[in-house]
Amino acid sequence: MRKPLRTSQSQSAEINMSPLIDMVFLLLIFFMVTAVFTKDSGVNINRPTAQSARPLDANAIFFTIDANGDIKHAGQPYTIAQIPNLIAEINPAKKAPVTIIADKSVPTGLTIQLIDACQLAGLENIAIAANKK
Repeated sequence: MRKPLRTSQSQSAEINMSPLIDMVFLLLIFFMVTAVFTKDSGVNINRPTAQSARPLDANAIFFTIDANGDIKHAGQPYTIAQIPNLIAEINPAKKAPVTIIADKSVPTGLTIQLIDACQLAGLENIAIAANKK
């Protein structure tokens, strides 16, 4: 006696996608929360090297000086004269550190002028960024 190939009540196989979608969203949220976000100035800077270089402070105010001598903060260009007013706007408590990321071809005088402008604005914790040797 042969068994019938099909029964009169066929059941359709379905895959419930809801748990899969939930899991994908949970993984997405997990990776977004645990990812390390870095602030990139968007300016191509060839930093000098130093053996004593340390990682950058994420809470610092970053200024970049590119090879052309243009000073930028958050991608916007500024002059030396505008720096004290800018610092007063973004850091009224004058407690945040400043990190200057200068191209190694920038004249020292321009870097000193930027440091001086930061000090005149009341900031004391000023660092110059370098790559680790």
